[in-house]
Amino acid sequence: MPPKKKGEEVEVGPWMLGRFSKALKVGMVGMPNVGKSTLYNSLSKSHHSKTANVPFCTIDPSETRAFMEDPRFDWLVAKDKPKNEVRAHVTVVDIAGLVSGASKGEGLGNAFLSHIQAVDGIIHVLRAFEDDDVVHAEDTVDPVRDITTICSELRIKDLSLMKSKKEMHAKTQTAAKSKSPNHFKKWQEEDACMDKIIECLESDKDVKNNMANWTTSDIEWLNDYGLLTSKPCMFAINMNKKDYVRKKNKFLKPIFDWVNANAPGSAMIPYCGSYEEELQDLESDVWLCFGLLVYLLLLVLLMLLMLLLLLLLLLFVYFLCCQFLS
Repeated sequence: MPPKKKGEEVEVGPWMLGRFSKALKVGMVGMPNVGKSTLYNSLSKSHHSKTANVPFCTIDPSETRAFMEDPRFDWLVAKDKPKNEVRAHVTVVDIAGLVSGASKGEGLGNAFLSHIQAVDGIIHVLRAFEDDDVVHAEDTVDPVRDITTICSELRIKDLSLMKSKKEMHAKTQTAAKSKSPNHFKKWQEEDACMDKIIECLESDKDVKNNMANWTTSDIEWLNDYGLLTSKPCMFAINMNKKDYVRKKNKFLKPIFDWVNANAPGSAMIPYCGSYEEELQDLESDVWLCFGLLVYLLLLVLLMLLMLLLLLLLLLFVYFLCCQFLS
């Protein structure tokens, strides 16, 4: 790209969608009973989020901080020995399950779509395991159908929001004209941007997957609007332990194809929620056993110390008796 001439304006601004901050928040989104709360507990290393084999087990969203493991940070701490350690972290939110028609109030409805609006990024949790003991909201396991349903609900919510914004924006046209030509030009640019966003959503496309059509000004407005389909996302694919260990699952290929077609560049992470939970419980058991072992060792040392004191006391009494008899 040739250098800009002297005095020529250089276009600067946000080239990416999303909020840039040191305190980011991600929300786990998915159908009911796909393993969101189990994943949340694994990330938070706790059992703070209730899990159960019933739809909508989670009602009020739970929040926790997941701290980033970084050996470079550990090396710096060991080297410089600071008074305080502030690790990088991300706030994880366990959001209730969405169902078809959520944008119209079905399931737990619009309240939980608003919870998604409050986060900076989305982790789509997909169920890729079959288990008759774990009920599914649609009765059958089909992760591609599930993610299609969820993304459709998010687009419908965004479309409703943008149409409302468009109506409110139209009411400010007269005021914008009366202020100044530059102000009215800005109004026209935002109005055109709104039309582009509505057209994108009506064609069943997510805002973040239409980056080639957005200008820098468009991206500034999109970041202000905070649309659900503009948030960066990744996909966590919950498999059973057998498939996870052997690294084979019949749902992985369809999910991979869907993500490449509808969310290119998004990360996909296969995992086993039940296995992660087992490992976490095992780690807790190990620490519990270690604590009991330390307790027993201290108890033995205390008993030895008491025996030693008793022995010294007997020796002292014996010495006094010898002195008295002599």
